[in-house]
Amino acid sequence: MKPSPHNLTYIGRRRFIRSFGLTAILTSRIFPAIRAGSSRLNKNSDTESIFLSAAQFARGIRAKSFSSTELVEAFFARIAKVNPTLNAVCALDPERARTEAKKADALLASGSTPGPLHGVPITVKDSLDTEGLVTTGGTTGRAKFIPVRDATAVERLRKAGAIILGKTNTAELTLAYETDNLIYGRTNNPFDPQRSPGGSSGGSAAIVSVGGSPLDLATDTAGSIRVPSHYCGVAGLKPTSSRVSRAGNILPPGGPVARWTQPGPIARRIEDLALVLPIIAGPDPRDPDVANNPIQNPETVDLKKLRIAFLTSNGLFKPAPDIIKAVQTAAGALETHVLSVEEKSPGSFQSATQIISAINSADAGEYYRKLLAHYGTINLHPNTKVFLDGIASRPTSPAQYAEALDQWSDLQAKALEFARANADIILCPVCSSLAPKHSSKALIDYSYSSYFNVVGWPVVTLRVGKSSTGLPISIQITARPWKEHEALAVAAFLESALGGWQKDFPEK
Repeated sequence: MKPSPHNLTYIGRRRFIRSFGLTAILTSRIFPAIRAGSSRLNKNSDTESIFLSAAQFARGIRAKSFSSTELVEAFFARIAKVNPTLNAVCALDPERARTEAKKADALLASGSTPGPLHGVPITVKDSLDTEGLVTTGGTTGRAKFIPVRDATAVERLRKAGAIILGKTNTAELTLAYETDNLIYGRTNNPFDPQRSPGGSSGGSAAIVSVGGSPLDLATDTAGSIRVPSHYCGVAGLKPTSSRVSRAGNILPPGGPVARWTQPGPIARRIEDLALVLPIIAGPDPRDPDVANNPIQNPETVDLKKLRIAFLTSNGLFKPAPDIIKAVQTAAGALETHVLSVEEKSPGSFQSATQIISAINSADAGEYYRKLLAHYGTINLHPNTKVFLDGIASRPTSPAQYAEALDQWSDLQAKALEFARANADIILCPVCSSLAPKHSSKALIDYSYSSYFNVVGWPVVTLRVGKSSTGLPISIQITARPWKEHEALAVAAFLESALGGWQKDFPEK
């Protein structure tokens, strides 16, 4: 029988910690639009308490309202409860997590100055290396691979005080839109286990959605943070291209594909995305492409100065009616709070898909095959084989490749020109569909998300509604390069106005 989270020896099921002594009101330092709101740790409902944000947990630990040790045990218990249905967490690190939690509590008791995530438990996508903890990237050649060094973004989270509970499931090499691999199997959607959580960060989004982790570090090459966030009803951030180091990812730095890829956080609340970005961003000698652009504070953004553009269709795939309505609702919620709201599109979505196809096919898939050989993989997941066979069947000629590079530069310039003339923020669907059934043969549309990988812009994904069939609906909130603070500020306002993540998945 192949290894599976269903067969892992998890911590025994425990009732959620009842001895938190949760008496403090943790006032939420969020952005001006929602600063008036505050959060209370729930003394009467054990289940509700684990759905606080990572920022709230960090404040609670510093205030000694509860300990890191209590939180680690609580999240291990929650994972043990929900993971048999979801198969979202694929490896745990209980011994190290408990040891680090005790050290975090002791450091705080000694008066040491804590980092911004001191003692907060998190999870990490299995495509990112974790020192001492198996990291497979979903490919069989690395089924037992234990890195000797963290990915740079993981290392920075640890230095900020985060404690890694374990790894979350991914598609092989992060190359599929369904989270499934030959090592750990398929991950399920928390709103309906018969549906997909998306890919390739489906494990990340699923476990955060149900409270098994307050925060996950994931990756996004064509929508791998945003589509799972949409399908599972959580918040996600794809930073500006070259904002965050890709060192230690299953798709390493260097080459065109790496330029599309960014590590970024998945969480339930926007304040956590804003908290994590400055921690993981910045230059890294292991990834020389990373820029040293400053990160601005979302609290400084004046919404009244922002021009908002929105689109409900990109001309390639028409979204489901509920998704169109969600985008329109978000645009309407902003109308009296910003400088302008207009329905306009930067266009060129078809060009972006053509560029991706041409560049991926330029070597007929040899880049990916070389990676698989390096990792020692012989048996491919069917989704990986379909992907590789597809790009091998339509190889790009040298002339077509040169044309694609020209089109790429032209697309980026036209997108910036559109932004300068029309919009600081663009609202649009994450994709045209709701979470599909696992058995669905319909094409999963990534044309809305992958466009922003090609142009390199930062994007926040936020839940803004629910479909008539009970599935969450999210939108993309996109800003110009290096303007994550503007996207986060708009997302925080919409979260306050429309609710953001909700605990409305079936608790079973």
